Amino acid sequence: MAEPDDLALALELAGLADEITLARFRAADLAVETKPDMTPVTEADRGVERLVRERLAAARPEDSIVGEEEGRSGEGPRRWIIDPIDGTKNYVRGIPFWATLLALEVAGEIEVGVVSAPAVGRRWWARRGQGAFVDDGLTTRRLRVSGIGRLADAQLCFAGVEDWEAIGRLDDLLELGRRCWRTRGLGDVWNYMLVAEGGVEIGLDAEVKLWDLAAPMVIVEEAGGRFTDLGGAPRADGGDAIASNGLLHDAALAIIGR
Repeated sequence: MAEPDDLALALELAGLADEITLARFRAADLAVETKPDMTPVTEADRGVERLVRERLAAARPEDSIVGEEEGRSGEGPRRWIIDPIDGTKNYVRGIPFWATLLALEVAGEIEVGVVSAPAVGRRWWARRGQGAFVDDGLTTRRLRVSGIGRLADAQLCFAGVEDWEAIGRLDDLLELGRRCWRTRGLGDVWNYMLVAEGGVEIGLDAEVKLWDLAAPMVIVEEAGGRFTDLGGAPRADGGDAIASNGLLHDAALAIIGR
């Protein structure tokens, strides 16, 4: 299990990350590079991951780390998972919907997750067995998924249609969308946080990495939802993902699952 102050540490790290990301957001001289996979990375991405790694090395020297920008370091049953900026393309274009994602995995289970979106003044967090919460700058409240039990009444959020087309599943996505009341293409971590908040019933991703999903997974599950890959396995490292209020999970998988 996680140590008593692991969540407090993750929240502290999120606050430090916010200082870096907000300071460089919409900066005219923001340094941006293109990685080998043709996705952008900014000086803020690198700065956040570097700082988080330094703090973890001091506070949890025995723990291992995996991050989007610097890969894996260390071994052991406790592993911190870092996405310094989820939504870097938004960040680069000056769109405020991006977040820092931090998670702690212990013996293969995600125990702690924090998602911090400072440009919109919102932070979500969860610890396994202790519930999920959101602070919107005005109030802090416990999260609970919706009770909607029919696809025809559900809202569906998904990443760009090009991702689904690239894996040959666009027709399946469109069919699921037709079965739902409403669709929106918000993408990134927003799919999952809105499921956890109860505003959306189903969130999907066609192609994602561990660091995109680890923190959202525990938050959705602690809010009472269900989080799996498209094959129905409860994992954050499956390469794709579906989160739901639980009531609609199997019905959605019957259409979009692999």
